[in-house]
Amino acid sequence: MDAFEQLVSEVLWSEGCWTQTEVKVELTKEEKRLIGRPSAPRWELDVVGYAPQTNALRIIECKSYLDSAGVVARDLMDPDSKGANRYKLFTDETLRTVVIHRLALQFTEMGACAPNPKITLGLACGHFRSTADQDALKLHFDERGWELLDEAWIVSHLKTLANGGYTNKTSAVVAKLIYRKMKGVIS
Repeated sequence: MDAFEQLVSEVLWSEGCWTQTEVKVELTKEEKRLIGRPSAPRWELDVVGYAPQTNALRIIECKSYLDSAGVVARDLMDPDSKGANRYKLFTDETLRTVVIHRLALQFTEMGACAPNPKITLGLACGHFRSTADQDALKLHFDERGWELLDEAWIVSHLKTLANGGYTNKTSAVVAKLIYRKMKGVIS
């Protein structure tokens, strides 16, 4: 399992969501043909969070891109961009519609959520190429009702975990080790 996905999952858990990483979506043969991938294996989602109090499913794709150039807005906004292939759920409307619909059916049938959940797509990002890329994606996501979980969101939640009670989650333990040493330096 990807460490960044686990971190995002644990933060969503701290917000009251039941979470699962590496969620396999069982597309039918017809759905695979519809998305133009007739021989594709099961579709995999990085993190799915479920808030039972609001019957809301949150599909979160995770891209840490730490120690790299970072997420480039154009790759999520232009389906013809060189890097768009890394963000298929965001750039391919047919794929997104089919996968989201099947996930809702799959989770409902297995009792993991109530019928007709409200579904939100999101991207958790650890690093953007530039502030301009981050700003452009924020606007793009807001216009579509998607979530952009950026570095500030992650840091804010880590500080909350650091100041909370003890839990044996890796994210909380690391946050406590770092932020308690830095208390007064970072507020």
